[in-house]
Amino acid sequence: MKTKDLIRLGVPFGEAQRRAIDFISEFVLGGGDKTQIEAEVSAIVADPAAFRGDPLRGAFARAITEAPPPPRTEPVPYRQWGENLEPEAVGQMEKACLLPVAVAGALMPDAHLGYGLPIGGVLATDNAVIPYAVGVDIACRMKMTVLDIPVRDLEKKQDRLRTAIETETRFGVGAKFRDRRQHEVLDADWSVSPITKQNQDRAWSQLGTSGSGNHFVEFGRFTVANRELGLEPGEYVALLSHSGSRGTGAMVCGHYSKLAMSRHRDLPQEFRHLAWLSLDSEDGQEYWAAMELMGRYAAANHALIHRHIAAHLGVEVLLDIENHHNFAWKETHLVNGQPKELVVHRKGATPAGTGVLGIIPGSMASPGYVVRGKGQPQSLNSASHGAGRVMSRTRAEKTLRWADANRLLKERGVTLISAGLDEVPMVYKDIQTVMAAQEDLVEVLGRFDPSLVKMAPSGERPED
Repeated sequence: MKTKDLIRLGVPFGEAQRRAIDFISEFVLGGGDKTQIEAEVSAIVADPAAFRGDPLRGAFARAITEAPPPPRTEPVPYRQWGENLEPEAVGQMEKACLLPVAVAGALMPDAHLGYGLPIGGVLATDNAVIPYAVGVDIACRMKMTVLDIPVRDLEKKQDRLRTAIETETRFGVGAKFRDRRQHEVLDADWSVSPITKQNQDRAWSQLGTSGSGNHFVEFGRFTVANRELGLEPGEYVALLSHSGSRGTGAMVCGHYSKLAMSRHRDLPQEFRHLAWLSLDSEDGQEYWAAMELMGRYAAANHALIHRHIAAHLGVEVLLDIENHHNFAWKETHLVNGQPKELVVHRKGATPAGTGVLGIIPGSMASPGYVVRGKGQPQSLNSASHGAGRVMSRTRAEKTLRWADANRLLKERGVTLISAGLDEVPMVYKDIQTVMAAQEDLVEVLGRFDPSLVKMAPSGERPED
């Protein structure tokens, strides 16, 4: 029985669900009829007091009676894309849809466990913003530029491309430039929040850098079959990057998440990371302004990476596409048949409104795609932001081997400059399966196949 089944049967979150799983295990191991599990759980939920003294069912029954009530009795509607998603991620989505400010939700096919809202979770709220539903790495984004470089250079002049990446960006925790880079985002009002004001110099030092974790800069082969992107059909060299608002964004998230939790001390413990800030409050307005500034800052990081690499190589840009995730947007959607302005959080989800272009990467050894949104209302105009993890970082480092990863990379024709073992292809879902699960959300306009990849060196922990 999965988390979603327990929720459907009315088992409260937290300790009650943990005790339910213990009870089910003991019931089956004790020779109980598996076909009666749902009836057993339902009976205990319906009248927990009657089972408090039962040796097998008592702990479960007591946990139900002691559980704090959820913010709502029924979750708001949400739809899931994809099969066999992590039960923990589905449970997180169910919790989010029980919030009193929740209006609608969606769960993308790359979904996996996160803080508060799952990665791949989309949540629409009424006049409220949830810092952890935006995410720690605020405005993490994708950017791709197609460059005027012969495709043969991916192999023939790989050293030149490698030097460009290593010279023009930085990776790792606290990575920064000694000779600081310049961008108009530095002229923005950084006093919109005390956190952005305190961290402006830190942000400047990290401007144009890529960070750690799953962030990357890579060259690859970009293939288009028609002229819909303004390119002639054929193969091109493209530069693809993934990173966000670095340490400053993390500081913004940390500060306002704690503030939101302090404003909602009555929330059950299981909902603490879903605490929200009203947009009518000073705190909410401060966070919103800081979040939007982090969006501009993340975009500036990518702009500088691509600008400096193109200049280093002395080449022209033929096409420029970008989008971000880990953000909240004010959008109008239909609620009970009527248009209403909502706050749409996309945590690890790509905006996919009608005609909106986006980039959905795979892994370092699998393709990514340039897509155009179809504007599916039930997804809140969203799609996945990548392939999605199937393995935690800790498990990857304990169970995987570089020999296997290197063999796969060689088979796929990928040169890896640096990365951690927790980012090798085997930790990700099959991107083809993910794309097949969201054919009603996006259409594919182009395919990117990695050739030369750089991530934070092995041993660097994720900071965002």
